Amino acid sequence: MTQTLQAFVAKCSETLTLANNPAGRARVCLLLEAALRDADFIAEAFDDHTPERKLLYEDARLGFCVLAHNYLRAKQSAPHDHGPSWAIYGQASGETAMSDWALVEPATPTTAGKVRKVREYRLVPGAAHVYNEGDLHSPSRTGPTRLIRIEGTNMEKVRRLRYEPVA
Repeated sequence: MTQTLQAFVAKCSETLTLANNPAGRARVCLLLEAALRDADFIAEAFDDHTPERKLLYEDARLGFCVLAHNYLRAKQSAPHDHGPSWAIYGQASGETAMSDWALVEPATPTTAGKVRKVREYRLVPGAAHVYNEGDLHSPSRTGPTRLIRIEGTNMEKVRRLRYEPVA
């Protein structure tokens, strides 16, 4: 069954209106996994010109955003959180090695926090994962990948703190 972006965001909005908390986000994560199995949904979100970050939808009432990310080559990100927000990463194509980190020393606006890697796992097409407020993670891609990410708020408007790995 074909799912449109409009139908997907309506389900997300309904879910988050009822439970804008970790339990509601877990349900949105399941909605995203179902959408990622729909070739028409993926085709609506991505084309040959999709940049690394494309805002597909921003909810005026709840503030959450749905984005398409298109990485043409390998790319790694430093350990990070989403500040006061949360995010759900959903793999559309390619593969992402994701690492989770434990906080060793808090960050400040002028000093990077220290973190220690606690696990690594793979996001493969059709898989999605929730990162709640304060969850530290880092993605690594060795080749072309596409993902759909849902943010609790538009992260382009949020200043985030830096984190550095320690042994």
